[in-house]
Amino acid sequence: MPDISLKTKQAYFAKVKRANYQASMHLEGFTPSTARAKLTKEAILAKYSRSRS
Repeated sequence: MPDISLKTKQAYFAKVKRANYQASMHLEGFTPSTARAKLTKEAILAKYSRSRS
């Protein structure tokens, strides 16, 4: 049996974890977005500091 690299195992685990999360959210009645939001740290801090005011 060929050796599988750690990077390959990590990539597979991340892919399965994302798929399981999306399936779980779907079962709970949510429709999660498949696209990842690329927000900067500053944008996230600005969003939550506005909501606290």
